[in-house]
Amino acid sequence: MKTFSKIYVALMIIFLYAPVAVMVFFSFNAGASVWIFESFSFDWYKGILFDTAMMEGLRHTLIVAILSASIATVLGTAAAVGILALRRKIARSFATTVTNIPMMNADIVTGVSLMLLFVFFGRMIGLSESLGFITVLIAHITFNLPYVILSVIPKLKQTDKNLHEAALDLGCTPLQAFFKVVIPSIKTGIFTGFIMSFTLSLDDFVISYFTCGHYQTLPVVIFNMTKKTVKPDVYALSTLVFATIFVLLILYNAVQTKSEQRRNSNVKKA
Repeated sequence: MKTFSKIYVALMIIFLYAPVAVMVFFSFNAGASVWIFESFSFDWYKGILFDTAMMEGLRHTLIVAILSASIATVLGTAAAVGILALRRKIARSFATTVTNIPMMNADIVTGVSLMLLFVFFGRMIGLSESLGFITVLIAHITFNLPYVILSVIPKLKQTDKNLHEAALDLGCTPLQAFFKVVIPSIKTGIFTGFIMSFTLSLDDFVISYFTCGHYQTLPVVIFNMTKKTVKPDVYALSTLVFATIFVLLILYNAVQTKSEQRRNSNVKKA
């Protein structure tokens, strides 16, 4: 049974990562062929630096990812505190359900609905072009918010409520107690929410495609490039995106593991 399980896991890993391995392999191809490997070279990676469309898409993606992750982290943390502050269980359950809907909803439905909303308001206020930087930023904040909320809420539940009350008794204002006591105790959840938001924003395509307009992010640029002949420069760029997301996920897992170990050690001490 153990041998069968190992074989099954190995086959699943091969099935999932074989396409990525092929992409990474051919990104180092010296020739323009995407099926015959001629020799090892970094030429396609160097070429990315001189490709105006790619560099502009990368700049747009980083701007949107950093801003949307930061704003979503602030709003999501405040929303998580507000949800747990609700006294009625029905209201809390309703708020949690509403938070989960964007995560369960199909990306194409979210993208199309947001596009229609932005176009409607743009036409209503007389804009010649409704879609652009602001719309794609709002769209990314929208789908990032639930992940931040769901990352912060468990940390808030683990926090001792007496600490906040003790800070108030010692002379802190509610705002001071929040920033000096509550925030440090949930910082791992906040950081996790930020990393998840940044990662999701970095590689989002469907929602960005419908809401970016002329402000095209990197996944949209890559998609437009694949309409023509696919060259290894697309492989090289996709490899860099994959490597970035892979590193962020490792960092996310490291933070989660460290937080879990710290919580277990505190439980044992208690």
